[in-house]
Amino acid sequence: MLIHPWDAALDAAEWRDWLAGTDRFGVLAVNNVDPASAPLVLPTHFTIGEGELLLHLARPNPVWPHLEAATQVRLAVVGDYAFIPGHWRAKAGGPDEDGVPTSYYASVQFVCRPIVVDDPAGKVSILESQLADLQPEGGHAPVAVDAPPYGRLLPGIRGVRLQILAVDAKFKYDDANPVDHRARVSDQLDHRDHALDRGAASQQRRRLGRVGDWKSHRTTP
Repeated sequence: MLIHPWDAALDAAEWRDWLAGTDRFGVLAVNNVDPASAPLVLPTHFTIGEGELLLHLARPNPVWPHLEAATQVRLAVVGDYAFIPGHWRAKAGGPDEDGVPTSYYASVQFVCRPIVVDDPAGKVSILESQLADLQPEGGHAPVAVDAPPYGRLLPGIRGVRLQILAVDAKFKYDDANPVDHRARVSDQLDHRDHALDRGAASQQRRRLGRVGDWKSHRTTP
């Protein structure tokens, strides 16, 4: 994805903190073994491990021959997005209709090397990590190869470990525009309060607090 300097994550902690506040749900994109056919795109929850992403998919999923053949795949997460009407972005003193609409969003994309896991103990390890991450309150039976309910369900899934090769993180919230412009749009988002508007406003204000005026920020040693 295109990342302008003013849209880039300020540091790795920024995208990690943002992901920690989401449900870790994204889309896994895998090249089709037939180059004339479209890539496969799979919506899925995932868990971030040490240098890798962990997930599992149903065994009947058609992705397996493509995933096994892949050297690299991409997993993308998008959130806190909102459509920004043109009249919100008109320059001060100019007519509203001269404003140009845009989209706000946060996105983190991982380029990974996939490893398919069929070993029952390996699948148990992945499920335990995912439950600890996504269901930290517990309330589930122990995950074991030889105990219900997970023992009898393990043959129906395959695990996937995605070794992280690169991370692209983007926070597109008009940071290149003046401070008063961004503050005004945040207020408009709160007032409209549709779908993820408040999340987008929160991200814009957070970035505003860290970046301030972009022209000054980029010249700061």
